[in-house]
Amino acid sequence: MIPTIPRSRAIRLAYGAYVGLFFVYLALPLTVVAVFAFNDSQFPSLPWQGFTWDWFLGDARPRLGVFHERPILRAAGTSAFVALCVSVLAVAVGLSNAFLFNRYEFRGKGLLYMLMLLPLVIPGIVLGISILVFSSTVANGLWEVAQRDIQALRPGLTLVILGQFSFIATITTLVISARLQKFDRSLEEAAMNLGASRLTAVRTVTLPFLVPALVGALVVAFLMSFENFNTTLMLVGSDAPLTIAMFDRLKEGSTPLLNAVSLLLMLGSSLLALVVIAFQRRA
Repeated sequence: MIPTIPRSRAIRLAYGAYVGLFFVYLALPLTVVAVFAFNDSQFPSLPWQGFTWDWFLGDARPRLGVFHERPILRAAGTSAFVALCVSVLAVAVGLSNAFLFNRYEFRGKGLLYMLMLLPLVIPGIVLGISILVFSSTVANGLWEVAQRDIQALRPGLTLVILGQFSFIATITTLVISARLQKFDRSLEEAAMNLGASRLTAVRTVTLPFLVPALVGALVVAFLMSFENFNTTLMLVGSDAPLTIAMFDRLKEGSTPLLNAVSLLLMLGSSLLALVVIAFQRRA
Protein backbone atom coordinates (compact mmCIF):
# COMPACT_ATOMS: atom_id res chain seq x y z
CA MET A 1 0.00 0.00 0.00
CA ILE A 2 1.40 3.39 -1.04
CA PRO A 3 1.65 5.69 2.03
CA THR A 4 1.08 8.94 0.07
CA ILE A 5 -2.36 7.87 -1.22
CA PRO A 6 -5.20 9.02 1.10
CA ARG A 7 -7.10 6.11 2.67
CA SER A 8 -10.21 5.86 4.75
CA ARG A 9 -10.11 4.47 8.27
CA ALA A 10 -11.91 1.30 7.13
CA ILE A 11 -9.26 0.60 4.48
CA ARG A 12 -6.47 1.13 7.01
CA LEU A 13 -8.12 -1.24 9.45
CA ALA A 14 -8.69 -3.84 6.72
CA TYR A 15 -5.08 -3.56 5.59
CA GLY A 16 -3.82 -3.89 9.19
CA ALA A 17 -6.04 -6.93 9.71
CA TYR A 18 -4.72 -8.49 6.51
CA VAL A 19 -1.10 -7.97 7.56
CA GLY A 20 -1.85 -9.38 11.02
CA LEU A 21 -3.56 -12.46 9.62
CA PHE A 22 -0.69 -13.00 7.19
CA PHE A 23 1.86 -13.10 10.01
CA VAL A 24 -0.40 -15.34 12.09
CA TYR A 25 -0.63 -17.67 9.10
CA LEU A 26 3.17 -17.80 8.94
CA ALA A 27 3.82 -18.12 12.66
CA LEU A 28 1.00 -20.44 13.78
CA PRO A 29 2.38 -23.71 12.33
CA LEU A 30 5.82 -22.96 13.77
CA THR A 31 4.29 -22.16 17.15
CA VAL A 32 2.32 -25.42 17.18
CA VAL A 33 5.47 -27.39 16.35
CA ALA A 34 7.39 -25.63 19.13
CA VAL A 35 4.66 -26.13 21.74
CA PHE A 36 4.27 -29.86 21.13
CA ALA A 37 8.02 -30.35 21.52
CA PHE A 38 7.30 -30.08 25.25
CA ASN A 39 4.17 -32.25 25.34
CA ASP A 40 4.31 -35.06 27.93
CA SER A 41 2.90 -37.58 25.47
CA GLN A 42 4.06 -40.13 22.93
CA PHE A 43 2.24 -38.26 20.19
CA PRO A 44 2.50 -34.57 19.15
CA SER A 45 -1.23 -33.94 19.28
CA LEU A 46 -4.05 -32.88 21.55
CA PRO A 47 -4.98 -33.26 24.32
CA TRP A 48 -2.09 -31.56 26.12
CA GLN A 49 -0.65 -33.99 28.67
CA GLY A 50 1.67 -31.63 30.52
CA PHE A 51 5.10 -30.06 30.22
CA THR A 52 8.29 -32.11 29.90
CA TRP A 53 11.92 -31.79 28.81
CA ASP A 54 12.13 -35.49 27.94
CA TRP A 55 12.12 -34.96 24.18
CA PHE A 56 15.30 -32.91 24.55
CA LEU A 57 17.10 -34.45 27.51
CA GLY A 58 15.51 -37.88 28.02
CA ASP A 59 18.09 -40.69 28.19
CA ALA A 60 15.87 -43.80 28.05
CA ARG A 61 13.42 -45.13 25.51
CA PRO A 62 10.65 -44.57 24.62
CA ARG A 63 11.38 -40.97 25.67
CA LEU A 64 14.88 -40.71 24.30
CA GLY A 65 15.67 -37.02 23.83
CA VAL A 66 17.25 -35.45 20.79
CA PHE A 67 20.56 -34.91 22.59
CA HIS A 68 20.81 -38.67 23.29
CA GLU A 69 19.49 -39.88 19.93
CA ARG A 70 22.70 -40.86 18.12
CA PRO A 71 21.18 -41.38 14.64
CA ILE A 72 19.68 -37.89 14.74
CA LEU A 73 22.93 -36.35 15.98
CA ARG A 74 24.88 -38.23 13.31
CA ALA A 75 22.46 -36.99 10.64
CA ALA A 76 22.81 -33.42 11.95
CA GLY A 77 26.59 -33.74 11.71
CA THR A 78 26.27 -35.00 8.15
CA SER A 79 24.02 -32.06 7.25
CA ALA A 80 26.48 -29.61 8.82
CA PHE A 81 29.38 -31.14 6.86
CA VAL A 82 27.45 -30.99 3.57
CA ALA A 83 26.25 -27.44 4.26
CA LEU A 84 29.77 -26.26 5.07
CA CYS A 85 31.19 -27.74 1.86
CA VAL A 86 28.34 -26.38 -0.24
CA SER A 87 28.47 -22.89 1.29
CA VAL A 88 32.26 -22.53 0.85
CA LEU A 89 32.11 -23.73 -2.77
CA ALA A 90 29.04 -21.60 -3.55
CA VAL A 91 30.57 -18.41 -2.11
CA ALA A 92 33.86 -18.97 -3.96
CA VAL A 93 32.09 -19.54 -7.28
CA GLY A 94 29.55 -16.80 -6.55
CA LEU A 95 32.37 -14.29 -5.99
CA SER A 96 33.98 -15.27 -9.29
CA ASN A 97 30.63 -15.06 -11.09
CA ALA A 98 29.91 -11.65 -9.60
CA PHE A 99 33.17 -10.23 -10.98
CA LEU A 100 32.61 -11.96 -14.32
CA PHE A 101 29.12 -10.54 -14.87
CA ASN A 102 29.79 -7.10 -13.40
CA ARG A 103 33.26 -6.30 -14.73
CA TYR A 104 33.54 -7.94 -18.14
CA GLU A 105 31.75 -7.78 -21.47
CA PHE A 106 31.98 -10.76 -23.81
CA ARG A 107 29.98 -12.54 -26.46
CA GLY A 108 27.28 -14.77 -25.04
CA LYS A 109 27.21 -13.02 -21.66
CA GLY A 110 23.40 -12.78 -21.64
CA LEU A 111 23.02 -16.46 -22.49
CA LEU A 112 25.53 -17.47 -19.83
CA TYR A 113 23.73 -15.32 -17.25
CA MET A 114 20.41 -16.95 -18.17
CA LEU A 115 21.96 -20.42 -17.80
CA MET A 116 23.31 -19.38 -14.42
CA LEU A 117 19.77 -18.45 -13.30
CA LEU A 118 18.16 -21.57 -14.74
CA PRO A 119 18.58 -23.81 -11.63
CA LEU A 120 16.36 -21.40 -9.67
CA VAL A 121 13.32 -22.16 -11.82
CA ILE A 122 13.85 -25.92 -12.07
CA PRO A 123 12.03 -27.89 -9.33
CA GLY A 124 14.48 -29.36 -6.86
CA ILE A 125 13.30 -32.92 -7.36
CA VAL A 126 13.70 -32.58 -11.17
CA LEU A 127 17.17 -31.16 -10.66
CA GLY A 128 18.07 -34.07 -8.39
CA ILE A 129 16.75 -36.67 -10.82
CA SER A 130 18.62 -35.06 -13.72
CA ILE A 131 21.91 -35.07 -11.84
CA LEU A 132 21.36 -38.66 -10.72
CA VAL A 133 20.57 -39.88 -14.25
CA PHE A 134 23.54 -38.05 -15.73
CA SER A 135 26.04 -39.24 -13.11
CA SER A 136 24.76 -42.81 -13.23
CA THR A 137 25.02 -42.83 -17.03
CA VAL A 138 28.61 -41.60 -16.88
CA ALA A 139 29.50 -44.08 -14.14
CA ASN A 140 27.95 -47.01 -16.03
CA GLY A 141 29.72 -45.95 -19.22
CA LEU A 142 33.10 -45.81 -17.49
CA TRP A 143 32.50 -49.24 -16.02
CA GLU A 144 31.65 -50.73 -19.41
CA VAL A 145 34.61 -49.09 -21.16
CA ALA A 146 37.37 -49.18 -18.54
CA GLN A 147 35.99 -51.43 -15.79
CA ARG A 148 36.35 -48.58 -13.31
CA ASP A 149 33.63 -47.82 -10.79
CA ILE A 150 33.87 -44.22 -9.58
CA GLN A 151 31.97 -44.03 -6.31
CA ALA A 152 31.76 -40.23 -6.47
CA LEU A 153 29.31 -40.64 -9.36
CA ARG A 154 27.06 -42.93 -7.34
CA PRO A 155 24.45 -41.71 -4.83
CA GLY A 156 26.25 -40.36 -1.79
CA LEU A 157 27.52 -37.21 -0.12
CA THR A 158 29.59 -36.13 -3.12
CA LEU A 159 26.53 -36.05 -5.36
CA VAL A 160 24.50 -34.35 -2.61
CA ILE A 161 27.11 -31.60 -2.36
CA LEU A 162 27.27 -31.14 -6.15
CA GLY A 163 23.48 -31.22 -6.46
CA GLN A 164 22.92 -28.55 -3.83
CA PHE A 165 25.85 -26.50 -5.12
CA SER A 166 24.28 -26.41 -8.59
CA PHE A 167 21.49 -24.04 -7.48
CA ILE A 168 22.86 -22.48 -4.29
CA ALA A 169 25.81 -21.01 -6.24
CA THR A 170 23.25 -19.01 -8.24
CA ILE A 171 21.87 -17.46 -5.07
CA THR A 172 25.31 -16.52 -3.71
CA THR A 173 26.14 -14.98 -7.09
CA LEU A 174 23.08 -12.73 -6.91
CA VAL A 175 23.79 -11.71 -3.30
CA ILE A 176 27.42 -10.81 -3.97
CA SER A 177 26.62 -9.12 -7.31
CA ALA A 178 24.11 -6.82 -5.63
CA ARG A 179 26.84 -5.56 -3.30
CA LEU A 180 29.51 -5.35 -6.00
CA GLN A 181 27.29 -3.14 -8.19
CA LYS A 182 27.35 -0.48 -5.44
CA PHE A 183 31.15 -0.37 -5.35
CA ASP A 184 32.88 2.77 -6.63
CA ARG A 185 35.54 1.50 -9.04
CA SER A 186 37.42 4.78 -8.76
CA LEU A 187 38.71 3.52 -5.40
CA GLU A 188 40.47 0.65 -7.19
CA GLU A 189 41.86 3.08 -9.76
CA ALA A 190 43.17 5.30 -6.95
CA ALA A 191 44.93 2.32 -5.37
CA MET A 192 46.52 1.41 -8.73
CA ASN A 193 47.63 5.02 -9.25
CA LEU A 194 49.46 4.72 -5.94
CA GLY A 195 51.39 1.71 -7.22
CA ALA A 196 49.20 -1.26 -6.32
CA SER A 197 48.63 -3.99 -8.87
CA ARG A 198 45.06 -4.80 -9.95
CA LEU A 199 45.05 -7.95 -7.83
CA THR A 200 46.36 -6.05 -4.80
CA ALA A 201 43.74 -3.33 -5.30
CA VAL A 202 40.95 -5.92 -5.44
CA ARG A 203 42.31 -7.73 -2.38
CA THR A 204 42.82 -4.64 -0.22
CA VAL A 205 39.97 -2.38 -1.40
CA THR A 206 37.20 -4.36 -3.10
CA LEU A 207 37.10 -7.53 -1.02
CA PRO A 208 36.81 -5.69 2.34
CA PHE A 209 33.83 -3.82 0.85
CA LEU A 210 32.27 -7.18 -0.11
CA VAL A 211 32.75 -8.81 3.31
CA PRO A 212 29.13 -8.20 4.50
CA ALA A 213 27.79 -9.75 1.29
CA LEU A 214 30.22 -12.66 1.55
CA VAL A 215 29.16 -13.39 5.12
CA GLY A 216 25.49 -13.05 4.24
CA ALA A 217 25.87 -15.32 1.21
CA LEU A 218 27.76 -17.87 3.31
CA VAL A 219 25.02 -18.03 5.94
CA VAL A 220 22.21 -18.14 3.35
CA ALA A 221 24.00 -20.95 1.49
CA PHE A 222 24.58 -22.87 4.74
CA LEU A 223 20.94 -22.65 5.79
CA MET A 224 19.60 -23.53 2.35
CA SER A 225 21.87 -26.56 2.16
CA PHE A 226 21.08 -27.69 5.71
CA GLU A 227 17.31 -27.66 5.14
CA ASN A 228 17.27 -28.90 1.55
CA PHE A 229 15.13 -31.98 0.99
CA ASN A 230 13.95 -32.40 -2.62
CA THR A 231 17.32 -32.48 -4.35
CA THR A 232 18.98 -34.33 -1.49
CA LEU A 233 16.35 -37.07 -1.51
CA MET A 234 17.28 -38.04 -5.08
CA LEU A 235 21.05 -38.08 -4.49
CA VAL A 236 21.52 -39.38 -0.95
CA GLY A 237 23.32 -42.62 -0.20
CA SER A 238 23.80 -44.47 3.08
CA ASP A 239 24.83 -41.33 5.03
CA ALA A 240 21.51 -39.53 5.35
CA PRO A 241 21.44 -35.80 6.22
CA LEU A 242 19.04 -34.57 8.86
CA THR A 243 16.12 -33.77 6.56
CA ILE A 244 16.17 -37.29 5.11
CA ALA A 245 16.56 -38.86 8.56
CA MET A 246 13.55 -36.91 9.84
CA PHE A 247 11.54 -37.94 6.78
CA ASP A 248 12.35 -41.62 7.45
CA ARG A 249 11.32 -41.18 11.09
CA LEU A 250 8.09 -39.51 10.03
CA LYS A 251 7.17 -42.49 7.86
CA GLU A 252 7.39 -44.69 10.97
CA GLY A 253 5.13 -42.33 12.95
CA SER A 254 5.51 -38.83 14.29
CA THR A 255 6.71 -38.26 17.86
CA PRO A 256 7.49 -35.07 19.81
CA LEU A 257 11.17 -35.88 19.16
CA LEU A 258 10.73 -34.52 15.63
CA ASN A 259 9.10 -31.41 17.09
CA ALA A 260 12.12 -30.95 19.34
CA VAL A 261 14.50 -31.25 16.38
CA SER A 262 12.39 -28.76 14.42
CA LEU A 263 12.42 -26.28 17.30
CA LEU A 264 16.20 -26.49 17.56
CA LEU A 265 16.48 -25.89 13.82
CA MET A 266 14.23 -22.84 14.07
CA LEU A 267 16.29 -21.42 16.93
CA GLY A 268 19.57 -22.10 15.15
CA SER A 269 18.37 -20.50 11.91
CA SER A 270 17.06 -17.46 13.77
CA LEU A 271 20.34 -17.08 15.66
CA LEU A 272 22.37 -17.19 12.44
CA ALA A 273 20.06 -14.64 10.83
CA LEU A 274 20.45 -12.29 13.81
CA VAL A 275 24.24 -12.67 13.68
CA VAL A 276 24.25 -11.72 9.99
CA ILE A 277 21.98 -8.70 10.61
CA ALA A 278 24.18 -7.51 13.47
CA PHE A 279 27.34 -8.01 11.40
CA GLN A 280 25.95 -6.09 8.42
CA ARG A 281 24.82 -3.20 10.61
CA ARG A 282 28.32 -2.91 12.08
CA ALA A 283 29.83 -3.08 8.60
